[in-house]
Amino acid sequence: MTRPGESWGRYPRVTQRIVPLHWRDAELPRTDGTLLAWGNGRSYGDVCLNDGGTLLATRGLDRFIAFDPDAGILRCEAGVLFSAIIDLFVPRGWFLPVTPGTRYVTVGGAIANDVHGKNHHRAGTFGEHVRAFELLRSDGARIVCSRAVNADLFAATIGGLGLTGLITWAEFALQRIPGPWMDCETLRFGGLAEFFALSDASEASHDYTVAWVDCSGAGATFGRGVFLRANHDACAAPAKPPLRLAVPFTPPVALINRATLRAFNEGYFRATRPGRRRVPYLAYFYPLDAIADWNRVYGPRGFLQYQCVVPPQAAADVIAELLRRIAASGSGSFLTVLKVFADRPPAGLLSFARAGTTLALDFPNRGAPTFALLDRLDDLVAAAGGAVYPAKDARLQARHFRGYFPRWEQMLAHVDPRFSSGFWRRVTAPGA
Repeated sequence: MTRPGESWGRYPRVTQRIVPLHWRDAELPRTDGTLLAWGNGRSYGDVCLNDGGTLLATRGLDRFIAFDPDAGILRCEAGVLFSAIIDLFVPRGWFLPVTPGTRYVTVGGAIANDVHGKNHHRAGTFGEHVRAFELLRSDGARIVCSRAVNADLFAATIGGLGLTGLITWAEFALQRIPGPWMDCETLRFGGLAEFFALSDASEASHDYTVAWVDCSGAGATFGRGVFLRANHDACAAPAKPPLRLAVPFTPPVALINRATLRAFNEGYFRATRPGRRRVPYLAYFYPLDAIADWNRVYGPRGFLQYQCVVPPQAAADVIAELLRRIAASGSGSFLTVLKVFADRPPAGLLSFARAGTTLALDFPNRGAPTFALLDRLDDLVAAAGGAVYPAKDARLQARHFRGYFPRWEQMLAHVDPRFSSGFWRRVTAPGA
């Protein structure tokens, strides 16, 4: 079946064939052209798109295979959603070791993008907790990979953007938790210096830390934000799921603009209640999951998410300059995330998370002005020795990618010759 396709950012739009997979022991379909695994489509750019090629839709690979209740080791198929894991295991006292800001990602996608979360300073990336997986290559070979067996292919696949073949199953460790609640403290900060001080002070005492920052702030409001730090709470009482809302249709134009952005940021900052309270884990980890199809608010042209990381020695100055340029552009998002990553060895050859401060936000796609702004942000990040996250990219230039990920040429030896994506062709094309 050939049909138009798009990622969560709704840009770019491509045409590709879709082949659903249902059995992990089946062979890869016989098709012409390139292949790429497709999980639940929550990547923002084109790492999950294969224009003119074939997507292997893995959501049918959704079975749990084995669980060790003493060690918390889970083996499941690659198409299992994080939401299915937590629905089953949180009532039994287990939680994901690392989770991104949505629970609607597949296990295979989490490995391919080596996702990170609010506890990077404690737990690193998801790839650090993966023990083994099976990789089905286009030549029919089935290769079990771990840190002890086929270790090079293991490292290439974690954060490898789905390019080394099809992950059929994976084994990873869950973490024990006392219940479905979070002991969360909310604090306001008036500028970036306060953010860095709060982050430093919270790392030893809190498993999870993250901040919202006002990307439209200027003058006295520049760099202000809200800092959230939390631990799992000992309360074991059941937690009600949050009320689910939805954006019912795509408006003709983006609802995020200079006026609405400033109004939202002002209202959110003033409405935030500092203090400590017990909150359900779904509300803490996945606030946007409570709004179905929230990506529609950016209108028919979609949006581009930008997430970068800047090394510690340059973070204060460069993050400030990034925010100044974003505020001056009048663009940005209502959810702008700031987080400090720990200094941990990368789990994979192309893993994004590294020592430094990460900034993430969305930009309504306004065409050339948006792309030009993001290129200027790239120049700042590159000069500082930072990187941009491929899982959220749709326009990164090859020269920047190769600087951000100097081991990309090592990756070439492990890429399956039949597997490719729009992103990979864009950043590795000869002469690009």
